[in-house]
Amino acid sequence: MVNDPTQTTRSSKRYSISVFFPCFNEQATVESLTRKSVSVLEKLTDDFEVIIVNDGSRDDTAGIADRLAGEIPQVRVVHHPVNLGYGLALQSGFRAATKELVFYTDGDSQFNIAELADILPLIDRHDIVSCYRLNRQEGLIRKFNAFCWTRLVCLLFGLRLRDIDCAFKLYRRGVFEGMHLVSTGALIDTEVLARAARKGCTIVQKGVHHYPRVAGRPTGASLRVIMRAFRELFHLYKLIHRES
Repeated sequence: MVNDPTQTTRSSKRYSISVFFPCFNEQATVESLTRKSVSVLEKLTDDFEVIIVNDGSRDDTAGIADRLAGEIPQVRVVHHPVNLGYGLALQSGFRAATKELVFYTDGDSQFNIAELADILPLIDRHDIVSCYRLNRQEGLIRKFNAFCWTRLVCLLFGLRLRDIDCAFKLYRRGVFEGMHLVSTGALIDTEVLARAARKGCTIVQKGVHHYPRVAGRPTGASLRVIMRAFRELFHLYKLIHRES
């Protein structure tokens, strides 16, 4: 049975929060994730919105998202006419968010949105809550690749993070003020955190549970995505150091 922290956490009406998730061909999970997000947020605050970023899905994700937006006042949809990639999907979510806090997770439901209740209090003392996966539900090779990637990124940008690409992050909206993001692919998390750290933003880490995919296929481990990430990484490294 999945724990629901909102059942034991005192409700707070002081948080103003945008929650969004990028979706690419997530017709099997987008409705359940949206409805659960709304249910969780209603226990935490009365000032929230849920944004579905449909990144050019070729299945029925767009239709389901539009129906949900028509049924639930707090739900909005951002559509990409074609698949633009993970980085641009996150950028669309960051731009669309209107509340004081911005939270995102992926549309594949590999995280329990109810754990947002556990990380919200941390944002009172920090600018960013960057979570890491507990019992990561991936093969050994992918876990090893992720470990090496995180170590490389932290070395290049002077970060101390356990899981830089974990899709369970909470930001103060002010983190993005004046931040010009250039990453269009998987490097987007690295860019945001690196630029935020250079602005002096404080980052705290928190473990969250990770669950197996219930549908769809992951795209982050494809050779094309990996090679694109390395190209972007060294371009970003030169760009940020030149700017500073």
